[in-house]
Amino acid sequence: MTDIASAPSSWDTDFDILDPAYVRDPAPFWAEQRSRCPVARTDRRGPTWLPVDYDLIAEIAHDITHFSSRDISVITPGRDLNPEATTMLEAPPITSDPPVHTWARRLLLPAFGPSAIERQTPITQALADELIDSFIARGEADLATEYAQHIPVRVIAQMIGVPTSDESTFTRWAVEILQEGFNNLDKAMGAVMELINYFSAHTTTRKAMPVDERPDDLLTLLCNTEVDGEPLSERHLIGTCFLLLLAGIDTTWSAIGSSLWHLATHHDDQARLRDDPSLMATAVEEFLRFYSPVTMARYVTEDVEVRGCPMKRGDKVLMAFPAGNRDPKMFDRPDEFVIDREKNRHFAFGSGIHRCLGSNLARMELRVAIETFLARVPPFEIADPNAVAWTGGQVRGPRRLPVRW
Repeated sequence: MTDIASAPSSWDTDFDILDPAYVRDPAPFWAEQRSRCPVARTDRRGPTWLPVDYDLIAEIAHDITHFSSRDISVITPGRDLNPEATTMLEAPPITSDPPVHTWARRLLLPAFGPSAIERQTPITQALADELIDSFIARGEADLATEYAQHIPVRVIAQMIGVPTSDESTFTRWAVEILQEGFNNLDKAMGAVMELINYFSAHTTTRKAMPVDERPDDLLTLLCNTEVDGEPLSERHLIGTCFLLLLAGIDTTWSAIGSSLWHLATHHDDQARLRDDPSLMATAVEEFLRFYSPVTMARYVTEDVEVRGCPMKRGDKVLMAFPAGNRDPKMFDRPDEFVIDREKNRHFAFGSGIHRCLGSNLARMELRVAIETFLARVPPFEIADPNAVAWTGGQVRGPRRLPVRW
């Protein structure tokens, strides 16, 4: 088994997405790889490929014949010993292939459409104000733990129909499963079992209610749904709740935190956005492009050659959407943050049939979080650069972000 604690001997043939230098700033790794080896490979944690070109990532994302979404985890524990090992819990539609993916995604789309998100906007605004009220008088705050992480978890909890008072539990699950699970499988499995039991209890309670008395939320939608005359399986129902809750927490938490880190460390951009709020729309898209938080994976279903690379059944391909968003063939000055960038066809939300169905919600939460913070808090800066901490792997973002004003 490969020693995963050692530094990569060669990024082309032994890359490690958990390498501390890569987590701190992956862009130089992508640039060097792009110039020399646009598809790297490693045997760490099982045979895995890493493309970094925009067009190639998009090509693989659209090839659902050779590249399955049955396992989207960038690291699947135990896969170095068993190539057929998969993730612990299904999360449809993101871990489904057609035909299940087709109807599972269609079921959820209306809940994340523009009109539905418009209804969530004042809720998000009130939440942002409440959070700022709790720390503004201090003149300092950890924007990762006191602001960014709270907005998405509370919004999605009330959309699903579970108590927002359970927020600390939801956040702990996100950390233990998505951030720490790579290195602590027992803790991750324990969190998964807690999550299964939690949603199993809530679905049982909801199904026991008369249909006309069930609240209008996502949990009711899932409990009321029938496919071919049969209700959703418990596995599908709980897996979808898992996806909605955890994916919505970690990704948007990271996007908000990264954006605020940028403004705290780039005073010209902060001043410009304060002086000209009309730039917010392009700024949000540039935050998403420049600090894209999510890397997904695909499972190779049958042997296939891609750009001269012989990928074998059971191999994993990392869909490094953040790397594609720094491709100079696609973006002018890709490693510069351009707050008024007009041409910005990023794929921070993925590409193909699995493009994030929550993109409207994430954009709204990001915009409201930044707008509200800038409107209420004076110019701010990093309080202690050494205290800033980032996490990487599946989702990259700041987990400690102390600022002062």
